[in-house]
Amino acid sequence: MQTSTSNTTSHLTLSPAAPGGPRRDLVATLRALRDSLRRGLVERDTPVGLALLAALAGEHLLLVGPPGTAKSLLARRLRSAIHGASYFERLLTRFSVPEELFGPLSIKGLQDDRYKRNTEGYLPTASIAFLDEIFKANSAILNSLLTILNEREFDDDGTRGTVPLVSLVGASNELPEGEELDALFDRFLIRFHVNPVSAEGFPKLLGLVTDERPVVSRDQQLSVEDLDAIRTAARSVRVAEGILDLFKALRGWLAEQKIVVSDRRWRKVLALLQVAALTNGRDEVSIWDAWLVPHCLWEKPEQLALIEDWYATRVGVGAGDEPARFPRLIAAWEKQLENDREAKGQARDRKGRLLYRDAHGQVIAEKTGPIHKRRSDGELLYVLPQNMGRSSRLVGHSRQECQQQCALNDDYFRQPTNWFMETGTFPAALEAQRYSTSHIRGRVEQLDKLLDDVDKHARGLSNQIASLSATINAHLWVPPDFSSIAGQRLDEARQTTDAWRKRLAQVRTGFESLPPELASEVDQQDDDKPDENPL
Repeated sequence: MQTSTSNTTSHLTLSPAAPGGPRRDLVATLRALRDSLRRGLVERDTPVGLALLAALAGEHLLLVGPPGTAKSLLARRLRSAIHGASYFERLLTRFSVPEELFGPLSIKGLQDDRYKRNTEGYLPTASIAFLDEIFKANSAILNSLLTILNEREFDDDGTRGTVPLVSLVGASNELPEGEELDALFDRFLIRFHVNPVSAEGFPKLLGLVTDERPVVSRDQQLSVEDLDAIRTAARSVRVAEGILDLFKALRGWLAEQKIVVSDRRWRKVLALLQVAALTNGRDEVSIWDAWLVPHCLWEKPEQLALIEDWYATRVGVGAGDEPARFPRLIAAWEKQLENDREAKGQARDRKGRLLYRDAHGQVIAEKTGPIHKRRSDGELLYVLPQNMGRSSRLVGHSRQECQQQCALNDDYFRQPTNWFMETGTFPAALEAQRYSTSHIRGRVEQLDKLLDDVDKHARGLSNQIASLSATINAHLWVPPDFSSIAGQRLDEARQTTDAWRKRLAQVRTGFESLPPELASEVDQQDDDKPDENPL
């Protein structure tokens, strides 16, 4: 296997199937291999693809589901994908002993006072392995099994050596119970819940002729060297900033859902996406490759749908464009516009002087003057009815005091000539807050930037929609039926984005129409009016 002269991973080719033969195209070979592994199975396209991808990435696959759902058959078919692969299969019980997995102790070794196993034909010498009811593994075999799965090493007679294991498929009818099995569960990067064939697929299932013999031709098989080259080249696949943003947002959401994902698993998931991108002929991880992520993160099968829904809502998201931030920002700007519109400020005349309202409600430039004096029992009068005689102008009388002496009608109290006045400070003449040109311009510029971000997001959605069918249909690992799900989500996202843009445009127009800093309204009514009378 080699790279092209352009040294880009998208032009990677496979080694010849036969000595002296032509090198093979990576994507075309893998597509033919995947299709061969699928042949003769009903509703098992996704787990077959995940099993093959796990082998390409050097990871392990866990199949959870009831008996009789082709879990072991998937592992046996995976064996035929790798040329010369050795295979090991075992059903574990709680009574299983290490000899069943790792080989019996060597009699000759014991005679020589050595604790050595005959591992040939057992797990330490297998390339592809299938362990059914894997969570029945007991403490006697657990530590050695963990070392083989993670480090690809096995301790024998005090010496640790490497094992040729490419991928192990584990199967279980139920999820593990007990903390001692958590580490084993974590070793399976990809997890898939296998359901019985649906009612729609049942007639096709009954018409199948069971054939577990190898279904892969030699020119479709991969060599161990091919696998090593794929993993090496995948490390150079770029990871777009948008994918890292996706991981960051997903990590926070999973924490809220109490779904625990180890740091090691996050790194392995990212490496898996790099392999997925490479094997699709690309040198950068795309949002579509991230369809695989939910299959790597669930702890309980019912969590898969939640994570898949979370991912589907973020289809089409570009770098830095976490969609949830847009409605938050738009709502904040709408509130700011409402506050600016409702804000009141003190009016000024055309010379910039502050304006006030006198005791008669008239707008004037003077801050102080005669005001109607008040007591705790109300406004005061300084003139009493004539039959009581005229009071001193230095003494005020309340309405109640006047009414105790004689009957007075309301007109008497409304007449300013009867009010007891004093010198005081007039209240400010308020009007809608006026804003400086720089204030309005600053708001508009900020909104223009946010509009640009929304437009960028919209362009990303449009590009995704335009290439959706072709991209997913040609993808090796994403099932074609995801196209309709993604298409619906993208269309909903586009409509939502259009609504965001309309709201932002309305807010922008609202800020542009805020009252500017101008002469007060009363000044504009008559420019020839003396400054002393701002009315």
